[in-house]
Amino acid sequence: MSNERSNTMTMMRPESNNRTLAVVLLSGGLDSATTLAIAKNQGFACHALSFDYEQRHRLEIEAARRIAKSIGVEEHLIAKIDLRVFGQSALTADIDVPKNRSHADIGEGIPATYVPARNTIFLSFALAYAETIGAEDIFMGVNAIDYSGYPDCRPEFIESYQNMAALATKAGVEGWQKLRIHTPLIKLSKAEIIQRGTKLGVDYASTLSCYDPTLDGKACGQCDSCLLRKKGFREANISDPSAYINGER
Repeated sequence: MSNERSNTMTMMRPESNNRTLAVVLLSGGLDSATTLAIAKNQGFACHALSFDYEQRHRLEIEAARRIAKSIGVEEHLIAKIDLRVFGQSALTADIDVPKNRSHADIGEGIPATYVPARNTIFLSFALAYAETIGAEDIFMGVNAIDYSGYPDCRPEFIESYQNMAALATKAGVEGWQKLRIHTPLIKLSKAEIIQRGTKLGVDYASTLSCYDPTLDGKACGQCDSCLLRKKGFREANISDPSAYINGER
C-alpha cells in the first residue's frame, strides 16, 4: 500500500532485516515506472521519491501517485522544491518546449528542456532519504540510448556520483551504508524498456511522458519525450496507451 507523506523523518541505522530497502526516483514517466517495477520484482521494499519542482508538466506528479499505488510501494514521498529560481530551462521558465525535432537532432547537443543539475539535485535528496531510512540502494531510470542528450543521464555521471556519495554521509563514513545506485535502463533502447515493463505488468496508461501536456492530461505528441515514447512503442510493436491531442493512440 502506498503511504504518501512529507513529515520529518528519523535517521535509523540499518539492521539485517531491512537491507532490502530501496529508494526509487519516480517521476511519473515511462522509464521511472519501469524502474520501480524492476526494483519491486527484484525483491526490494521500495520507497518512492518524487519531486514537485514547479515544472510546467506538473501533471506528472499525479502520474507518479498512480504508479506508486498500482505497483505498490512502502511509502511515497513527494519533495517540494522550486527549480524556477535558476531558470534556463523550458521545463521551468517561459521558454518554448522544442517540438517536432528529428530523432537525429534529439540525440545531438543539450536541448532547452535540460534543467540545470536536476539529476544531481534529485540524487542528493535520494541519498538523504536512503540514509534516513537505512537503505543502501537507490534506483534511477536514466537512459543513455534513446534520450534527449542530457549530461546527467550518462554512466560516467552515475559512477562519479556513487563514488562521491560514499564520502558524503555520516552513514557512509561510519561504514554502515554501502550505497549502490542502480540504473537498470541505462543501456536499453526505449523499445526494450517498454517490452521489459510490459512483461512486469506496468500500466503505461498511468504514465505521463509529455513535456507540454494539456490541462486535462493529453500529450502534445510533438516534444522530444513524446517522440521518443511513440518511437519506442512502435519499435516494440506494442500499442501506446497515451492520449494525444491529435487523437492518435
